[in-house]
Amino acid sequence: MRPGGSEVAAHLDNVLPALESLRSQAGRLGAWGTELANRLLSGQRLLVAGNGGSAAEAQHLSAELVGRFDAERAPFSAISLHAETSTVTALSNDYGYEEVFARQVRAHGRSGDVLILLSTSGRSPNLLNAVRAARERGITTWALTGPGPNPLADACDQAVLVDAIAANAQEGHLIAVHAVCRAFDAEVAKPRNPQPFTLHGGTP
Repeated sequence: MRPGGSEVAAHLDNVLPALESLRSQAGRLGAWGTELANRLLSGQRLLVAGNGGSAAEAQHLSAELVGRFDAERAPFSAISLHAETSTVTALSNDYGYEEVFARQVRAHGRSGDVLILLSTSGRSPNLLNAVRAARERGITTWALTGPGPNPLADACDQAVLVDAIAANAQEGHLIAVHAVCRAFDAEVAKPRNPQPFTLHGGTP
């Protein structure tokens, strides 16, 4: 085996527990995609956040919804709270990094919206504060984390925990994001009855 090959093989072997962990929670991921589709179709929005690599995964999700996953469809409102650098640096400077997401949740979030938080550790203070801010606004909270128990999974309304070491859990989060998008697109593609047209003020 070439130099480094054994380490790579071990890393790839460790993907399997992450995948099996997600497979056991396929029903929840599918339900998330369906519920998210119905909420966004009704005019709600998605807020997402994470730190480091989890920020990249969160932004991947928002890009799939504002853009598209597979087939052509309408764009939907999804905001990555870490992606606007001027806001992030201003809030970090003025309020501290632990408040950088919570303040944005209070600014952008409305009752009925969904907040998805990604963290391999499930212990990031800024994400936990975002959950508290979401609760104040009547926002539904979902978490993608690494192994449990962990504070973020406990704090959110629902969570999918990937039972794998941090690097592989993060890879699992990308699979989870795509699984949610698959269910989301399937729900959006369903035919819907048009709203009945009514004349206001009586028939002329």
